[in-house]
Amino acid sequence: MLGLKLKTDPRWVTIVESNIEEILTDHAWCEQKAATNIITLIAYNSEHVDLVTDLLEIAKEEIEHFQRVHNIIKERGLTLGRERKDHYVNELFKFMRKDGSRNDSFIDRLLFSAMIEARSCERFKVLSQNIEDPALAEFYRELMISEAGHYTTFLRFARKYSEKVDVDKRWQEWLDFEGELITNYGKQETVHG
Repeated sequence: MLGLKLKTDPRWVTIVESNIEEILTDHAWCEQKAATNIITLIAYNSEHVDLVTDLLEIAKEEIEHFQRVHNIIKERGLTLGRERKDHYVNELFKFMRKDGSRNDSFIDRLLFSAMIEARSCERFKVLSQNIEDPALAEFYRELMISEAGHYTTFLRFARKYSEKVDVDKRWQEWLDFEGELITNYGKQETVHG
């Protein structure tokens, strides 16, 4: 369903399990950044009532996920560390088109968002199926389902609001780019690392 070119090696979970505090901190900040990205999309495209309505719900979910991760951190006697840079997302951001029409940029921002959600969904699936901690396995299974819904929402709006962009063609370009990019990741205890 996701169309990703490269699946995460399940051995990545061993790296994650070596530093649960790090993955949880990184994950918490990923959720915060996702909510911020959505608010930015809404702010620049507020004329689309259905988009605003649906994305507000997703933004609330992302903040709720942030809170849930933070609660897990507290329950385990850990501390939410400082925000981390997400090099994977920064590389995707560089690939995003910023030239062309306002609509072209809007569509690419939606595809950028869909790409992050797709990879997060895939990573959460790998975690849910391979992590030894049953509570975290269930948590990541729930989030995998949520991220899949977010991914499809972003793609749906890209298709709906595109004026000139061939969304399927551009999405394939995103998948190809991400397929190359992700070969550099999967070696750290972070969601995208």
